Amino acid sequence: MGDPKKSRKQYSRPRSPWRADQLAQELYLLGTFGLRNKRELWKAQTQLSSVRKQARTLLAATQAVRLREEKKLLDSLKRRGLIAEAATLDDILSLTVEDMLARRLQSMVFKKGMSLSPLHSRQLIVHGHVSVGGRTITIPGYEVGSREEGVIALAGGAKGREEASPEAAPEAKAEPAAEAAQAQ
Repeated sequence: MGDPKKSRKQYSRPRSPWRADQLAQELYLLGTFGLRNKRELWKAQTQLSSVRKQARTLLAATQAVRLREEKKLLDSLKRRGLIAEAATLDDILSLTVEDMLARRLQSMVFKKGMSLSPLHSRQLIVHGHVSVGGRTITIPGYEVGSREEGVIALAGGAKGREEASPEAAPEAKAEPAAEAAQAQ
């Protein structure tokens, strides 16, 4: 089995955590993507920082190193769904934290219309009502690859947007009452 890996933080905190504009931006992103806490946001920012750092390093590298490593980085980001097929290193530098957060399973479920809100999609995922390619995923921060994007589905007994929406509820109640009146 071997020894377990040493646990390390997967995020870094902001250098100045009390700037008003930064706090407002973080709060906006938390609400828009339905994140539980700022740690989830900081994790996405750290991942983005790492990818952009790799791109900057490759831009400054020699031609031989750049040819060898550039394809690996671009293919990796294409599989993750962060960049398009014909992207370059300059496109990597234009990525934003919103692009990273949009690849989360929680955001994908909401974007596909399977839930009423980002928080509702988070609840569906945590309770085991969402499957990706037939496999139940219970982690809202699961990064959905470009190949997995089309195979996201609600599990059997889950109430999606149609069943849980308030507009559908009165119609559903009215139909049995009308049928009962016709039967008499």
